[in-house]
Amino acid sequence: MGLGLWFRTGLLMAVLTGLLMAIGYVFGGPNVAFLMFLFSMAFNFITYWYSDRIVLSWYRARIVDENEAPELYAVVRKLAENAGLPMPRVAIIPSETPNAFATGRDPRHAVVAVTTGLLRILDRDELEGVIGHELTHIKNRDMLIGTFAAAMAGAIVQLAYWARWIAIFGGFGRDEDDAGNVLTAILIAVLAPIAAMLIQAAVSRSREFLADEGGAKISGKPWALASALMKIEQAVRYRPMRNGNPATAHMFIVNPFRGMSIANLFSTHPPTEARIERLRKIAEEMGYSPTF
Repeated sequence: MGLGLWFRTGLLMAVLTGLLMAIGYVFGGPNVAFLMFLFSMAFNFITYWYSDRIVLSWYRARIVDENEAPELYAVVRKLAENAGLPMPRVAIIPSETPNAFATGRDPRHAVVAVTTGLLRILDRDELEGVIGHELTHIKNRDMLIGTFAAAMAGAIVQLAYWARWIAIFGGFGRDEDDAGNVLTAILIAVLAPIAAMLIQAAVSRSREFLADEGGAKISGKPWALASALMKIEQAVRYRPMRNGNPATAHMFIVNPFRGMSIANLFSTHPPTEARIERLRKIAEEMGYSPTF
């Protein structure tokens, strides 16, 4: 893992740990802040080693073998060879909202997950474009920091929700500092999710363009990836995910939570139109005459 990725991952751990400690300090002072520090250290360790399992469990994703999904397996194997990557595990998410993501701490422990809706609406060329995109995330090791951010941001958002309810229903003592404590708790409840969202946006947005470019080159079919993006974007508008965790929005090839108010704050992807325009230019550079 390159120094740049180590630095970004370490910085993310430090920032999110600081947020957890700040929440702890508000609720119980230095002692609780120290407990939150210990909790964050343990959570960092667990998240590094098991974040892929955590995220897959949120979506009831099931690891499948070649007998269960032969065409999907064939596509992943072919493109992994093209990319010079070890064969990742393959998972299917039981959701009619078409989408896909990659997770895992490194290429040897990677998982490519796709929804049943994606397999239903895409043809093989389009599927190859999407899988190429996700394999590029694996090759660039984006999925480590992306999966880690999802797990940590999810924890912070949950703590912030608890802070909000404690502030509303009164979880503090009755001394003269009550009003200040409640106000601070509300502030933390508002700012913590926003800070987590900003971190995710900084991690993800520019990486999507790079993954699109890599996916077009690995599959050799930039037009197919553009077509897949258009189909997924249109489908998400009419059938967004309702049961997922918005903290994972940045992991998907297209934000799957359109239409949900809190999910709109997790918008971590460049506009699909801009991505398609870049793919048009890539197709021209590869010698194709774009028809999209």
